[in-house]
Amino acid sequence: MCVCRYYLSISVASNYCQLIKQTVGAKIAVGSHVWVEDPDQSWLDGEVVEVNGDKIKVNCTSGKTAVANAANVHAQDLEAPPEGVDDMTKLAYLHEPGNILIAVNPFQRLPHLYNDNMMEKYKGMAIGELSPHPYAIADNAYRQYLCCSMTKYISQAILVSGESGAGKTESTKSLMTYLAYMGGSVGVEGGKRTVEQQVLESSPVLEAFGNAKTVRNNNSSRFGKFVEIQFNNRGRISGAAIRTYLLERSRVCQLSDPERNYHCFYMLCAATEKDVEKYKLKNPREFHYLNQSNCYELDGVDDSKEYLTTRRAMDIVGISDEEQDGIFRVVAAILHLGNIEFAKESDGDASHPKDDQSRFHLKTVAELLMCDEQCLEDSLCKRVMVTRDETITKSLNATDAAVSRDALAKIVYSRLFDWLVDKINNSIGQDSTSKLLIGLLDIYGFESFNTNSFEQFCINLTNEKLQQHFNQARLPARSAVGGAATPSAGATSHRSAARRPCAAAVSSRDTVLMSIALVETRCFYSAMVHVFKMEQEEYTKEEIDWSYIDFVDNQDILDLIEKKPGGIIALLDEACMFPRSTHETFAEKLYQTFKDHKRFSKPKLSRTGFTICHYAGEVTYQTELFLDKNKDYVIFEHQNLLSNSSCTFVSSLFPPLPEESSKSSKFSSIGSRFKQQLQSLLETLSATEPHYVRCIKPNNYLKPSIFENSNVLQQLRCGGVMEAIRISCAGYPTRKTFQEFINRFKILDPSASNGSCDEVTGCKKLLQKAALEGYQIGKTKVCLRAGQMAELDSVRNQVLGISASVVQTKFRSFFAHKNFIILRMAAIQIQALCRGQVARCIYERKRRKIAATTIQKGGRMFMFRKTFAILSSSAIVIQAGVRGMAARSELLFRRRNTSAILIQAAKETGALQEAKEKLEKQVEELTSELELEKRQRHDIEEAKNREIAKLQSALAEIRTQDPEALEKVSAHVPAAVSEQVSPAVSEQGPPVKDGSVIDNEAVQKLTAENEKLKILAMEAETDIVKLKTDIQRLVEKISDMETAEKNLRRQALMNNPSGKLSGHLPPTTHGENGQHELLSAAPSKRFGTEADSALRKSIIERQRMIRNKLEITELGPPYFVQESVDTLIRCVKKDVGFSEGKPVAALTIYKCLFHWRSFEAERTNVFDLLIQIIGSAIEDEENNCHMAYWLCNTSTLLFLLQRTLKSPSSSQPPQPTSFFGRMAQSFRGSPSFANISIGGIDGIKLIEAKYPASLFQEQLTAYIEKIYGITRDNAKKELTPVLSSCIEALKNSPSESAGECATRNWQSVIDCLNGLLSTLKDNFVPPVLVQKIFEQLFAYINVLLFNSLLSHKECCTFNSGEYVKTGLTEFELWYGDTHEYAGSSLEELKYVQQAVKLLIMQQKAELTYDDLTTELCPILSSQQLYRICTIFGDDNESDNLPPEILSKLKTLAEEDSTNPGSDSYLLEDNSRVKAVVIFIHFVDTMMYTNLLLLVSSHPQLDFGVEFVEFIGRESDKGEV
Repeated sequence: MCVCRYYLSISVASNYCQLIKQTVGAKIAVGSHVWVEDPDQSWLDGEVVEVNGDKIKVNCTSGKTAVANAANVHAQDLEAPPEGVDDMTKLAYLHEPGNILIAVNPFQRLPHLYNDNMMEKYKGMAIGELSPHPYAIADNAYRQYLCCSMTKYISQAILVSGESGAGKTESTKSLMTYLAYMGGSVGVEGGKRTVEQQVLESSPVLEAFGNAKTVRNNNSSRFGKFVEIQFNNRGRISGAAIRTYLLERSRVCQLSDPERNYHCFYMLCAATEKDVEKYKLKNPREFHYLNQSNCYELDGVDDSKEYLTTRRAMDIVGISDEEQDGIFRVVAAILHLGNIEFAKESDGDASHPKDDQSRFHLKTVAELLMCDEQCLEDSLCKRVMVTRDETITKSLNATDAAVSRDALAKIVYSRLFDWLVDKINNSIGQDSTSKLLIGLLDIYGFESFNTNSFEQFCINLTNEKLQQHFNQARLPARSAVGGAATPSAGATSHRSAARRPCAAAVSSRDTVLMSIALVETRCFYSAMVHVFKMEQEEYTKEEIDWSYIDFVDNQDILDLIEKKPGGIIALLDEACMFPRSTHETFAEKLYQTFKDHKRFSKPKLSRTGFTICHYAGEVTYQTELFLDKNKDYVIFEHQNLLSNSSCTFVSSLFPPLPEESSKSSKFSSIGSRFKQQLQSLLETLSATEPHYVRCIKPNNYLKPSIFENSNVLQQLRCGGVMEAIRISCAGYPTRKTFQEFINRFKILDPSASNGSCDEVTGCKKLLQKAALEGYQIGKTKVCLRAGQMAELDSVRNQVLGISASVVQTKFRSFFAHKNFIILRMAAIQIQALCRGQVARCIYERKRRKIAATTIQKGGRMFMFRKTFAILSSSAIVIQAGVRGMAARSELLFRRRNTSAILIQAAKETGALQEAKEKLEKQVEELTSELELEKRQRHDIEEAKNREIAKLQSALAEIRTQDPEALEKVSAHVPAAVSEQVSPAVSEQGPPVKDGSVIDNEAVQKLTAENEKLKILAMEAETDIVKLKTDIQRLVEKISDMETAEKNLRRQALMNNPSGKLSGHLPPTTHGENGQHELLSAAPSKRFGTEADSALRKSIIERQRMIRNKLEITELGPPYFVQESVDTLIRCVKKDVGFSEGKPVAALTIYKCLFHWRSFEAERTNVFDLLIQIIGSAIEDEENNCHMAYWLCNTSTLLFLLQRTLKSPSSSQPPQPTSFFGRMAQSFRGSPSFANISIGGIDGIKLIEAKYPASLFQEQLTAYIEKIYGITRDNAKKELTPVLSSCIEALKNSPSESAGECATRNWQSVIDCLNGLLSTLKDNFVPPVLVQKIFEQLFAYINVLLFNSLLSHKECCTFNSGEYVKTGLTEFELWYGDTHEYAGSSLEELKYVQQAVKLLIMQQKAELTYDDLTTELCPILSSQQLYRICTIFGDDNESDNLPPEILSKLKTLAEEDSTNPGSDSYLLEDNSRVKAVVIFIHFVDTMMYTNLLLLVSSHPQLDFGVEFVEFIGRESDKGEV
């Protein structure tokens, strides 16, 4: 525990001089340094800046400006040492606020200030030689005790006082520790603890049962304590005793939030499980005596550990285990007693326990106190009244029963506490042979709270008695002759230490108390210890007459409180003895009795309160609980119940009463008993030499490093310091030695210090010069009354002021003369220069006039020529504009017509394509029927062969059996059959003669069927050849129509025919293979009739066989089978990833298609399956990583197709003009594709693609565009909220957006770009696609930022430009790091870059129109420039473009607004148009069917008027 030094600059003495209405006669002028009262800091120093009658204006050093009355302002002594003085009586001004060094508890352990080394340091040192410390006070008391023991027997007493939380208990511990160190017992045998050890170790026990948390202190002692330490004749401690006063018993039953009950209750609830079960305890929140407040725990305090500490302390002081068990039985019984509730009987006013829970607690109390349960209930609910004739038992109502319960709890706890004190005293032991002692009084200080009750009343009575004791002990020492006094025996004078630290200590409960101990200062120590003695000694030494000085006594306050029979305590006892008395009747009695008493008053805002004017100030008391807290009688039923307890400990607390008092409950009061204890204490103190320690609490927050001046000032008032100031002010508070006085005031009369007279005469001359009265001159000092020092300083200041005026006059005169000479010489020189300048100006004016005439003549001629030239050029420009507008209108009209023609041609091409597809389907149906017919024919042939075999076997049998029958059958068998049968018959040998007959009809039927089938097969083959010829003819017709269509388009573009768009595109639907069919096309014609179904099936079967043979023959080995296709499809559906930066899926597809020769096939469904897979794979459009994966695979596959396939129409493919055409061509030289190699197919020649391959290539291109668009749109979705937040920041607080917030917003945009780039790079998307994506994203960012600047006036400021510039800087840094993938993205920000340059440019007024439009903002239109300049807003409104430029911009903007397409200054997001540009080459390379595929794949594209207009515009450039 350390001492923290705080210098309290408060005018304590001045405050009390003000209280006694002493005025200062000195005049306060402007420039004087004074002290002025402040409500927050108490007193502030400053300089007077204005004096207006009685009102004085002061500029304080703290920065405040105060206006105060002249009577409340006190002069400041500038010659006083800034660090203060050791003795405040040495101050020139009594009201001068000295720097009072006080000690503050730092709320942490600093043991280096309270250890054996520190005690050894203070051992034997006189007061003042070292810094103030509790050890210094204890050492002084111990030394005086040793001196008195040698001369006369006078005991010593150290009185420690202060309000709750000031550190009284801890200061007492420090004093006791030092006394034990100085006079401790030695050589104790048997390991028994010494007396001082037992005294120190008894503190935890008394704190556990006597301390509680209050509003101002977490460990407040709720009782007074006087520790008597007895010494033997050798100065060793031989015994000790502890006396206690006024335990706050009402706290047991009544609590206020946020206070706590006594610590022992909470310790017991936190005890071990065994003890908790033993005493049937539970959480403190469930006990009535504890849950009246919401505070149950203390910060930094563990009640379970404190419980064990208390048990160990009980062991140390000699309390046995049985006694400890009895103690905690009583504590637990009190807790259970509070939970007993009472209810009214149904048949009367009697009461009984309310419910089963109350019965349980009643039973528990009886078990703990070891008494009869029924007797306990009767003692609470009934009263026995004894009269002369009979004994009457009266039942109590529920309210009276609760009062009886609380009275039992209070008396039991009070007896328990008294028993603990007696036990500790008996354990410590007392020395009956000791004649001297040193007492340590830990007593309450004066208290004044917002709510003051009976406890504060008794505490303040104690302080009034101690103050009277202090005055009575010192007043008789005054001498009747000349005011001289003789110091009492054993008293010594001490040097004060007003600036030395004092002490405080750390609580044993580890609760650091905020305490200030003002110890041994001259002002305070004199007030508390030797005020009168020191004054007497000083006046006697100087032979000053002070017999007329009168000191104030407080006997009238004591008579008001304790006088009999009319004092407040007497009236309170009287009210307590009447059952019907209330606090209202008690208050009325006080008002009637003391209505004329000067120390008593009734507060205005309270009906039952009263105010007493104590020596420390007025205190208002509330009487609500005065009667309950004053009652102290023991109810006979309670006494009888507990004295008969089977527990010896409980019965020992209530010994049997004498016979005369056992018949009734004898009344006694707390107030009367406290008066007796207080009188006994004063008698003890009267026989001792007192020493005082005043403890002050720096603040009410219980926090370190907080010092409240007003709070400390109030405690100083309550601590008796005012009395010391009054004593000093009543005499001669200012005393200066002759030499000091002459040195300070010799300016009043220089003759007093020139050696012509002695010091006494010189001092008298100076005092007479100042015309002072009432002073006295002693032997060595000049003694001045209060305020006279200020008067002398005022006169001294006047003399100094006059002298300063003389010096200033001479100084100013010298400088004025010098300045006059300098000014005269300067004036002569200035006049000469001015006259010469005037002559030169006249000559120059005449010369300029002649020159101006010549210039005006030539200028007017030049202006007229220039005006004519401007008018001429303007007319030419207007004519050119009008003609250009007409030409553009004509061009737009032609483009629309051209687009209409193209769409109509595409429509016709689609119809022909649909017809072709219908015919192909019919061929497929016929081929399938032919295959079926072939299978049927084969079955018939097999049946016929089986029948022939049967016939042959039958014939052989016949030949064997009957040769004649064989000849008959042979005559009927056709020749064809005979030719087949004859060899077999000839091989069998001679015929068989058996007589069997062969079925000739069956043989003839089979022969006829065979011939018929041959005829049908020949006819089917003829029809198939015919159908193939028709299909070939249709293909040639379609090709001719395509050629004619191209020629027609070229001719239309060259002729530019007029006309309007007519007709509409027919609705389309998707076919099986991804191709589109016109819904308006005619239904396909069926082949044959129902009668020809058998023939048609045969033809279809044969056609299928022929087609399969042809297909296998054309493709050659290896040809693909369905199992290979399925394997490829399953492989492609999976995410197979990349190999060395190349997409595995694309390479696998390409290699399979190449080896299967699918590119050369006229018909195949592989491409349709692949397109379906790609379409289904990109359905999850939100997954950007998945989109990037397929973008890489499709683009790689497209590159491979571009490298392998060649256009079927010509050997030289047309030069691509659209984006994806150029992209496909750039694939060949792209680094990402240059290294792609596929084993076995490198170095091959170009393959002429068939229609399915070409269609697949175009469909793949369409899907690349779709994936590309989805990826770009997803990136826009991610960027939109981030850019919106940047724009919102730009709108809301542009001035605050240039710092870390701006960087954070733009960094979010960079993070989105980095995330997209990382995704694309991870999936190896070609750099050309990545560059195009970022170019469109940056164009999108450019549109949003540029439109936000031009749309909102609050965004078009200098700060907004700086904010956007920060973002552009971030984009440039990002571009520098990712240049390979960013491409020309940064160029897309040119609009916003030029707008920002214009916004942040300084000195815009110096710009010219050419600089603005050609160098600064060449790309911005006139409307955009005019918009920026008109809504630009900044603090410097003049910093804008010149008016002539604004006028010109306005004119151009109005002209542009009349042109079509130039009616807005905002940019448009043209990503949709760019999408059309990407795919416009499809119109040139594919027919309208493929265009419909593009439309279905990209529903977000608008192929309306905008599309037609775009096709017209592109036709002029050769794009279509």
